[in-house]
Amino acid sequence: MSKEMQELQKQWHFVVQFIHSNSNVVAFMNSPLGQYLDDHPFVALSLLMFIAVSAIPIAVFLIFVVTPAIMACIGVIVMEGIVIAIGGICLLCVLCGLGALSLGVSGVLSVCYVILSTLINYWYTSRGQIEKQEINGSLPQKTPPVLDLSANNGKNE
Repeated sequence: MSKEMQELQKQWHFVVQFIHSNSNVVAFMNSPLGQYLDDHPFVALSLLMFIAVSAIPIAVFLIFVVTPAIMACIGVIVMEGIVIAIGGICLLCVLCGLGALSLGVSGVLSVCYVILSTLINYWYTSRGQIEKQEINGSLPQKTPPVLDLSANNGKNE
């Protein structure tokens, strides 16, 4: 054999020794599946080729499945955030309007209360003073008007 071929064989032997000395490979080769594949090299080669060839289609499939799923989740999160933000703004506007309305209504009710209480106090106070004056006799009694015909006779003519 040529010198280059011997060098290539040594490198290949070194790679095989490195792989066989790995603890995970040793554990796999001691398992029943590893023993079966060691006894049937054609099955092992077929399985290795199937795994190597199917890696690219599986990766492409996963990219096409995972990417839209991630985009959908992000879209849902963004749309949900937009809906919540718009709903929060609408709620804030409604609550501000209700606050202004309640301030206006309470102002009107307060003014009505003050006016009514003042009128009621004035009515009871004036009525009480009239009753006191009637009791004391200081209030003039009402007398029916007297007809003075002599004063009207001169004006009619």
